Amino acid sequence: QMEDPIQLKEEGNKYFQASDYEKALQSYTQAIKLNKDKALQAVLYRNRAACFLKKEEYAKAASDASRAIDINASDIKALYRRSQALEKLGKLDQAFKDAQKCATLEPRNKNFQETLRRLGANIQEKVNARGTLRIQFSTDSRVQKMFEILLDENSDKEKREKAANNLIVLGREEAGAERIFQNNGVNLLLQLIETKNPELILAAVRTLSGMCTGHKARATAILHYLGIDSICMWMSVDNEEISLAVCNLLQTITDCLLGQGKEEQHGKEEALVLDTKKDLRMITMRLLDMLVSKKVSGQGRDRALNLLNKNIPRKDLKDHDNSRSIFVIDNGLKKILKVVGQIPEMPDCLPLTENTQLTASVLLNKLYDDLRCDPERDNYRLICEEYIKSKIDPQDMDKTLHAVQIVSGVLQGPFDLGNKLLGMKGVMEMMVALCGSEREIDQLVAVEALIHASTKLSRATFIITNGVTLLKEIYKKTKNEKIKIRALVGLCKLGSAGGTDYGLRQFAEGSTEKLAKQCRKWLCNTSIDARTRKWAVEGLSYLTLDADVKDDFVEDEPALKAMFDLAKASDKTILYSVASALVNCTNSYDTKELVPELVQLAKFSKQHVPEEHPKDKKDFVVKRVKRLLKAGVVSALACMVKADSAILTDQSKELIARVFLALCEDPKDRGTIVAQGGGKALIPLAVEGTDVGKIKASHALAKIAAISNPDIAFPGERVYEVVRPLVSLLNTERDGLQNYEALLGLTNFSGRSDKLRLKIVKEKALPDIENYMFENHDQLRQAATECMCNLVVNKEVQERFVADGNDRLKLVVLLCGEDDEKVQVAAAGALAMLTAAQKKLCSKMTEVTTQWLEILQRLCLHDNMEVQHRGLVIAFNLISADKELAKKLVESELLEILTYIGKQEDHPKKQHIISVARDCLTKCMDYELIKPLSRA
Repeated sequence: QMEDPIQLKEEGNKYFQASDYEKALQSYTQAIKLNKDKALQAVLYRNRAACFLKKEEYAKAASDASRAIDINASDIKALYRRSQALEKLGKLDQAFKDAQKCATLEPRNKNFQETLRRLGANIQEKVNARGTLRIQFSTDSRVQKMFEILLDENSDKEKREKAANNLIVLGREEAGAERIFQNNGVNLLLQLIETKNPELILAAVRTLSGMCTGHKARATAILHYLGIDSICMWMSVDNEEISLAVCNLLQTITDCLLGQGKEEQHGKEEALVLDTKKDLRMITMRLLDMLVSKKVSGQGRDRALNLLNKNIPRKDLKDHDNSRSIFVIDNGLKKILKVVGQIPEMPDCLPLTENTQLTASVLLNKLYDDLRCDPERDNYRLICEEYIKSKIDPQDMDKTLHAVQIVSGVLQGPFDLGNKLLGMKGVMEMMVALCGSEREIDQLVAVEALIHASTKLSRATFIITNGVTLLKEIYKKTKNEKIKIRALVGLCKLGSAGGTDYGLRQFAEGSTEKLAKQCRKWLCNTSIDARTRKWAVEGLSYLTLDADVKDDFVEDEPALKAMFDLAKASDKTILYSVASALVNCTNSYDTKELVPELVQLAKFSKQHVPEEHPKDKKDFVVKRVKRLLKAGVVSALACMVKADSAILTDQSKELIARVFLALCEDPKDRGTIVAQGGGKALIPLAVEGTDVGKIKASHALAKIAAISNPDIAFPGERVYEVVRPLVSLLNTERDGLQNYEALLGLTNFSGRSDKLRLKIVKEKALPDIENYMFENHDQLRQAATECMCNLVVNKEVQERFVADGNDRLKLVVLLCGEDDEKVQVAAAGALAMLTAAQKKLCSKMTEVTTQWLEILQRLCLHDNMEVQHRGLVIAFNLISADKELAKKLVESELLEILTYIGKQEDHPKKQHIISVARDCLTKCMDYELIKPLSRA
């Protein structure tokens, strides 16, 4: 026996993870007896408490958790386990106190918040049932005391922090929120905000958010009491944390007014009729006013734009009411255009962040997409045209510059509209003319506008004709790095848009590598502003189409890391550019396979046949992938996926999915990808985005799921989210490799738990898996059969085999007779489990095919011991199921086979096979179908 408590604890942990709670309990108990270290003793008691919880021995669980808490009062795991045990024992008020302590220690833990909500609701229900208003877990005096501590400047800092956290937690409870509200709490919270102490302001705003959540009447009252002007003023401050907290408060209020996010019913409130349209319009108007106010910080402007992006356009286009978008277009479109038209380098510019104008372009796009008919789109266009015309003034170059900037911003939003605006008289000519201006600011704005305009081939043709020479001259002559890098990107993009390297050839023959090297220098130069460095990434996104450039780029680790750092800034343009560059470096773009016959024909007719660059061959691609993984590409991609939906476009998602799939190609790298958050990042990519992007992400998930431990790769509930993407790959429109790896992933999942098996069945994967069991392709048939072998453990699957009118059982029996050994192993395993679980299937097996007995005999005589063992188990199940069936087997050659195996001498390697054969013979003797051999 072990005498080391630490070893015993580790042993207990292994048993616990294997769900063997009895043995885990024994290990922890033995360790407790031997241990003398207090800290370890607390861990052992709380671990044993977890075992008792699993065994539903709640009194013992509470007792052990209390012992751990006696040693360490802030042991959050012990507190939470005691809370769970006390809840099961019906001691809700005590359970609530423990959960409250947990939430105080970890305020952001959603599990603790959910437990508090549930317990609070249960206690309230219990109290109401007794007909009393007394609430044991929170009194008026306690709420009052919290405010007294917070408002007293002389209070101890630790006490104030504790009171603030308690207040936030209380505000998230329905009973606690109502208690604060009814006891002049909103006024006291307003006093906290007016202290101008950042910590107190945050506590007050977060408490208000909790109080508003899911309660329309209270949210409306708080909105009116605080005033929308005050809320917008707080959101305008130049403090990121406070600005974000106030933004969340306003979003919570808006959700309530829109009737979203309602979690509970509130009795009397349902009888109230609240006219929310007026309040919503008031909020919208104040947010639009914030966009053009110089008093608003850049962060505040971003918050206002984000709220408009989230709440104005329809969530579902099936909903015909787009009145909110129409209201914003009529009352605020010019204000959004003003933001888009700002030039940061000019002195009268509004305070902006790096993302402000791009977020405004996204809002323009969402509003345009939300329009339902041509007259609405025409109205939108006319407002834009009118506003741009008002800015064009030949006598005032600064105003004209704003007009060009607006067109540039619209091109980054509703592109079709931007193209129509480019068609306005003189706009394109004005851009080209500004490129030739002596003023650097004119060149900067004009070059950017030309870059955005050149995406459309017709526009690119005009610019190639009129602007390439200018861009080339600007690049060569200007000493301003900001302009130089934009001119370079313009040349790169023109080449791409024209379907040729025209821009680069015009610039300098064979200079691609030289230009890429310059882009990498700009990228690594932290003294250049981030906005300019992002243009370097965009340049590389075009230049990395060249095989030599991409190879050099991945060898430049500082440049890679600089690009990844910029990607984490979550800017729409940078995300797309980074993803494009990575797609180029990993060769994960689609390529057309050249038909050999057509190649020969082209050569015969002396036409140019493009040949694969040596550095685009597999060996070089693999090396580049390894370099990217080493540089931390997975962490960067995971950060990119977390970006706001307004910034992470469907096109960017598809590119990221392509990169992930390329990274997952080598099974040895998949562990690294999982460890760096790749598994988690792939799930949303497989669910949302373009069809191609979802397929690529699902395939990458299948590659990870096929060989990884699901508990590690997709911990907790996340594993259930992966099932649907895997099932989608079983579609016959997907290619064979996608089908195969999806089946491997589902096989791995179905071997983990019955809950996962049930999820696979609910996703309607069973018919597809059965179809692949008929497949001629050996590997697909084998993978499908192995998957079914794991699924038949589930009762619902077994019932489908039992049901009349299907050939499922026949298929499994016939697969047992296949020559493919791996298919035989899987099919025999499935048949063994089915006949053990369902006696009806034992008799049904003898009816589905006349070959059943021959197949069974072959299994029992198989050279592969695994197949032989499974065959003998099937035989035992048939014999055990019915005496008549046993008689049929005894009358066949199977008796001779069983006797031959059963008479063999005991052997460690074959003992499990010999034992089953003897069990079969013993059962036949019990039926008196055979007699034991008598000895003289």
